[in-house]
Amino acid sequence: MKNSNRNADNNSTIVNRLKETFDKTYEAPLIVWEQFAEFCKLRSFKKNEIIKKANTIERYGYFILSGSAGVFVWKETNYICLDLMFEEDFFGDSMSLNTGKITPIETMALENCEMLQISLENINKLKQTDFGKILFMHAAEIDFVNKQKQQIDLLLKTAEERYFDIINEKPKVILRTPQKHIASYLGITTQSLSRIRKKLNQKD
Repeated sequence: MKNSNRNADNNSTIVNRLKETFDKTYEAPLIVWEQFAEFCKLRSFKKNEIIKKANTIERYGYFILSGSAGVFVWKETNYICLDLMFEEDFFGDSMSLNTGKITPIETMALENCEMLQISLENINKLKQTDFGKILFMHAAEIDFVNKQKQQIDLLLKTAEERYFDIINEKPKVILRTPQKHIASYLGITTQSLSRIRKKLNQKD
């Protein structure tokens, strides 16, 4: 009975977190998120654990409950960081999920993580529902806008300006992500990142 009550409490907490996260941009009744949670499975990943290997097909999407993760590609002998994700972010190789094809993208837990995992099969089932159509269309629009902003920033802003944006917009990136991944995300070397940080600290 205790385990049953604990599981019910955990599920209720997860459902409420889903609703609170999406209410900021898309409000839906609680029952919608209860139905969404039924399509998901709770998964744990260890720090530095590979979640999806490069040159494979993505079979799952994730919603991060705790921890952080990164999206990478290999170039020669180094990881290139394409994205950094934290609590209440959807996460995965979205290119592979949307195309059903192999991609060079690798995903990895950067901290110990707990995530909701939803299979591609269940994603497709959700997309057949009225709510699912709206949810995934909304998520795709947000992802598109974010990617466009990232590309524009890379073209128009200096690495120092982009680092300053991260400090203001995503402070937990600075606190919780290894410097090598932050530098890669910014498209600079770790030495350049150290110089930028030193310069900003001197201004303070």
